[in-house]
Amino acid sequence: MQVETMKTAVFRGVRDIVLEECPKPHAIGSDVLIKVESCALCTWEQRVYTGMNKVEYPFIGGHEVSGTIEEIGEHVDSREWKIGDHVVIGANLSCDECFLCKTGEGQSCPHFDHQTKLEGLPYHGMGGLSEYLLVPTHCVFKYHDVSSQEAAIIEPLSCVVHSVESADIQFGDYVLIIGCGIMGQLHIQLAGKRGASVIAADIDEKRLKLASQLGANHTIDPSNEDLAQKVLEYTDGRKAQVVFDTTPFPSVLEDAYRCVGNTGAVILYSSIHPKPGEDRLVPIDAGWMHSCSIRTIGTANSNARDFVRAATLVSEGIVDMRPFVSAQYTADHVKDAFEKAIEGTSFRVVVNFNVM
Repeated sequence: MQVETMKTAVFRGVRDIVLEECPKPHAIGSDVLIKVESCALCTWEQRVYTGMNKVEYPFIGGHEVSGTIEEIGEHVDSREWKIGDHVVIGANLSCDECFLCKTGEGQSCPHFDHQTKLEGLPYHGMGGLSEYLLVPTHCVFKYHDVSSQEAAIIEPLSCVVHSVESADIQFGDYVLIIGCGIMGQLHIQLAGKRGASVIAADIDEKRLKLASQLGANHTIDPSNEDLAQKVLEYTDGRKAQVVFDTTPFPSVLEDAYRCVGNTGAVILYSSIHPKPGEDRLVPIDAGWMHSCSIRTIGTANSNARDFVRAATLVSEGIVDMRPFVSAQYTADHVKDAFEKAIEGTSFRVVVNFNVM
């Protein structure tokens, strides 16, 4: 009997990714087999490609994934799941056993491991850069009425949903979002929908223009304007109630604290990656934080609740993902896709596997 195969993109080393064939898995038990259609290239995988994020090779990346259900295991609830359902996949990397997982905070699982070996894959990794992916249904979320490329970006939106809710934005708050890459732009849309007056800051004129189109009330270019002074001006001297830092640079985080008002919160959304010669630590006046009731909140990843709502936001057209699909490549050109992504001028580059 001939074994069915599938293609998967495998990291073999720094800037070395190749398309390989491996056995195609099949759904059994409580798992479903997803026919992957699109996988967006997150900055996490981009850093694996360039060697900044260290992994053990060979490694299969990809966690911003959309597709359709092709097979259903015998223990899957057929009232909820059908062959042909359009779905996105949440990260299947939390342990589901610890205190945080059991209390609905799986995004902060202390055992979260990007290098877990998933069932049905030949190597470890998140696995989305494959033609097929075998996953349990608790990691699967339905979507409708948008392209597979837009749906693949539901995963980062779910992380932004978690970030914005962690900030507890109130109607009429002034919210500063530093960095207008894809994550900043998604924060702009959600903060506006929470009733905030949104201020967007970036040194890229095109991204500031898009920020205005997506709902930013004010924009600032810190390369030729004093960020803190402009924030004071736009907030009638109050500064911002919430500041989101979506950039990886510690020096920018220092600016974030200059712009937050009394009782305000600074949200560390991005992972921190210092420039050469730059320290990861950020000096903060602890006495000022105490006397002005300043909060600092770190936020990363998302949980099932965030995914469900992100999928609805996209499916119902409440959040528009079309501006963020910057380029598309077939799986045969996955290396070209990564080279394009690391140029730093794109929002999301998408690799398509089973899309005509």
